[in-house]
Amino acid sequence: MNSMDVEEISAVLPHRYPFLMVDRIVEIGDDHIVGLKNVTVNEPHFTGHFPGYPVMPGVLIIEAMAQVAGILVGRMAPHTRGKIMFLASIENAKFRRPVVPGDQLKIEMKMVRLKHSVAKIQGIATVDSQPVAEALLMCTLTDRPQHSAPIARQKETEPQLA
Repeated sequence: MNSMDVEEISAVLPHRYPFLMVDRIVEIGDDHIVGLKNVTVNEPHFTGHFPGYPVMPGVLIIEAMAQVAGILVGRMAPHTRGKIMFLASIENAKFRRPVVPGDQLKIEMKMVRLKHSVAKIQGIATVDSQPVAEALLMCTLTDRPQHSAPIARQKETEPQLA
């Protein structure tokens, strides 16, 4: 399989709307992957970032890169199935120009190192072949929790009514 549609991506990644940042995978190689994110004005973050001049937040570009990287890690290391990948560090992040509604973000990720439960992946995001962002991501894999931690914490701290 050299490409993936959004249903296939959703079978691999735990993210869902509005936080699924990958619409399609167009290329998968031994140590690299290319994904697409269609940026639309309907995305909730554009309401406040910025009114009258919607710009995709840089952290969401990094998140899109991390999600594409997660698909690559899962492909390269089948033993990671059922695990969740968390961002451990971001090095040398650079943002070259704004990403706006109507842009198609092309995300290219290349594995630098994969050892046990830690992956280092170099990425670049482009729009119309022009670089918009780049970063070196380090990710760690961990077992999926049996329950949702935030909900469990919320239940423990809810005030009790007598």
